[in-house]
Amino acid sequence: MLLVCRFTVSPDEAPGFTDRAARALELLAAQPGCRGGEAGRAIEAPEQWVMTVRFDSVDAYRRALGPFPVREHVHPLLAEADTTTESTHETLLTVTAGGSAARHPSLLS
Repeated sequence: MLLVCRFTVSPDEAPGFTDRAARALELLAAQPGCRGGEAGRAIEAPEQWVMTVRFDSVDAYRRALGPFPVREHVHPLLAEADTTTESTHETLLTVTAGGSAARHPSLLS
């Protein structure tokens, strides 16, 4: 499962945002079933940021949001994300460096 959250962050707020995003990613990455994540900003529109986090499953994602430190630090950050697009996605194709595409079983039928 892939979590994709988009944010609009003014240049003045960027240092605080990156601190909060780093803390959120650390907390989520410490949860069972989290495969890690990253945050970055758009090259041509530096006020546009994205944070992505990969999980083993929807259940792992939901469980990762439960611990108190996550509710305290991650939930408020996620509440600031753009809600005009979906943020949770089913992973259907995966490719590792130098590898070929692995297709989710639902794509094989």
